[in-house]
Amino acid sequence: MTGSAAAALTGLMFVVITLVMQSDRPTTREGIEVFSTPTVLHFGIALLISAALTAPWPSLVVAAVPVGLAALCGLINVARAMHRSRRLDSYRPDFEDLVAYTILPLVAYGLIVAGTLALPTHPGASLFGIAAGVVLLMFMGIRNAWDVVTYIAIGITADPKSTSADDEKA
Repeated sequence: MTGSAAAALTGLMFVVITLVMQSDRPTTREGIEVFSTPTVLHFGIALLISAALTAPWPSLVVAAVPVGLAALCGLINVARAMHRSRRLDSYRPDFEDLVAYTILPLVAYGLIVAGTLALPTHPGASLFGIAAGVVLLMFMGIRNAWDVVTYIAIGITADPKSTSADDEKA
């Protein structure tokens, strides 16, 4: 079920990016990469993990390899996005964005990595940890996609030099 949802939500992100590019709202490539690209990656990793765990592997330990690698790639990408968001000239992430775009995805990928490492010795609990991480990625992806769409729908603020919390998200 999470795999199908992740695939559909990845398609939604393409719609979001299309809206961003067609809006009159000033956008930057940097803003899109910092806020939208990680969201697509979260959905893609959720889809990959769902596919990997439904494949007929000879053992769960073998399935842990692609799952663990995907989670490690996610961790690296979140770290990159954190670094890039701090370098944005016109926007400093507020607490809500820090939680939604970095802290909770780090928790999700941490759960997946921990579940992957514990898979050989505690398969039942490990699979629940991995599932919790995947579901958290899905909810964060939905929230972040909604954040970008809402930003576009609201339109330009009265002061174009405004540095409100959402001005550089798209």
